[in-house]
Parts: sequence; structure tokens; C-alpha cells
Amino acid sequence: MGKIRIRTGRGTGIREIDNDEKAWAGDAYKKLQEEKKKQAANRMVHTGRGTGAKRLGDLPDVKPRPSTEGMTRVTGRGTGSRKSTNKGSS
Repeated sequence: MGKIRIRTGRGTGIREIDNDEKAWAGDAYKKLQEEKKKQAANRMVHTGRGTGAKRLGDLPDVKPRPSTEGMTRVTGRGTGSRKSTNKGSS
């Protein structure tokens, strides 16, 4: 397809990348995150202001997002409401 120009470094740099499907959010990002975690399972991650450390492979898996479908969602500074359509993650 085409190219996208992405600003980097506080807007001072530009990178051009291909315009294909990106996994920047949602379920697609979670899958990408799991793959990266498996590849780096032996790396150490520092926790608690640098006072502790764990291996990435020892961290617990992310729980799926629960469905809120049918629940009431408050809108407009608390003056309105509507039913939620969020089906959660798979």
C-alpha cells in the first residue's frame, strides 16, 4: 500500500513506515505482547523502584477483559446514561 510518516523524538524526527494493519491497541496488541514476552522470557525486569527483579517468563498472564454488555454506562458529566455494548476480550 502506501507509506505513513510517523513523528519521533518530540516531533523532531520522521520515520516512514508501510501502511498495513497495525497492532497498537486491543486484542491484536495483546497477542503481539504475548509473543514478545515469550521471546524475552529469560530477561530480567526490575520492580518496586528497582529494589526487586523477576524474569519475564515468571510474570502472570493477562486476564481477559470482562464483558459489560447490558450494564448502564453514565455519560455527559453524569447527566445521562445508556446501555453498554462492550463484549469484552476473547
